[in-house]
Amino acid sequence: MKAKIARWFEDAWYQEMYISAWFMPLSMFYVDAMRLRRFLYRTGLKTSVRLPVPVVIVGNLTVGGTGKTPLVICLVRLLKQQGYKPGVISRGYAGGENTQPLSVTAHSDPRQVGDEALLLARRCDCPVVVAADRPAAGRHLLAENACDVIISDDGLQHYALQRDIEIVVIDGQRRFGNGYCLPVGPLREPPERVNTVDFVVVNEPKELLEGELAMHCRGDNLVNLLTGEIKPVTDFIGITCHAVAGIGNPQRFFMQLAAAGLDCQTHGFPDHHPFNATDLQFKDAKPVIMTEKDAVKCAAFAQPRHWYLPVDAALPEAFADSFLTLLKDKTHGQKTA
Repeated sequence: MKAKIARWFEDAWYQEMYISAWFMPLSMFYVDAMRLRRFLYRTGLKTSVRLPVPVVIVGNLTVGGTGKTPLVICLVRLLKQQGYKPGVISRGYAGGENTQPLSVTAHSDPRQVGDEALLLARRCDCPVVVAADRPAAGRHLLAENACDVIISDDGLQHYALQRDIEIVVIDGQRRFGNGYCLPVGPLREPPERVNTVDFVVVNEPKELLEGELAMHCRGDNLVNLLTGEIKPVTDFIGITCHAVAGIGNPQRFFMQLAAAGLDCQTHGFPDHHPFNATDLQFKDAKPVIMTEKDAVKCAAFAQPRHWYLPVDAALPEAFADSFLTLLKDKTHGQKTA
């Protein structure tokens, strides 16, 4: 029932269903509350914690996935190449309300830590900590690890944690939907919030506005969930497959497979869907292809026909140069003189 309600609102936000305008008074109240909340943190009337190392926020303005996780992985790799010791903090969505910080390893239970956090731990090869309280997650990360920079996966609206660099990721296909804040639209904050961040990254853009940077996620190989066998995506051309996605915008994944030349019967699920074996049972023996984020939740009941597509984010060289230059201006969470 919850998934059906979420899907109804998503249709209203992105498919011009004006019935959502019934909630306009609630949206206006929401916007006022968000602005007041941000003002209280900015003026010090609400406590905001500054950690002793630079904090980079990778977030979005809309509800649902925009492609933050591939960008976080990209940033971790970039930082490690430059000699930094990064760590990642996350809320641990779908892992329950983690009131106490929890370190994530490659072998953690996704039901406990969340699918995105587990994926990050496996791909980043760096410390990852989840907690609903991000300052607590950051403190735990630094207490247990010698990290000199923290990347927060999401948390743009979590003003209890001060930040040094803010990066907003936008879904290039859906952008801001109808342009309204919750519950009338998908926005967590008014769209002008992008004017206050350091970088605006657009995932697979149809077009770019001034100041925006394009991000493209590419995956050339499929990995078998059961055996770990790796095959080029091109090996599946000419074979009808099932495509499964439980992410914020499943259509983005389906379009990626179609662009690679694959013929897929598509099956979309809500973001962070808790997959079980029944979800992947189809009345044929066709290959089943899923996202890497979904795959971490399906390993326990994987079959030989189950495959996932790892992707890596690619951004302009100018982004890396600008990001590293900005980060070098930060020392222990403060700008250098």
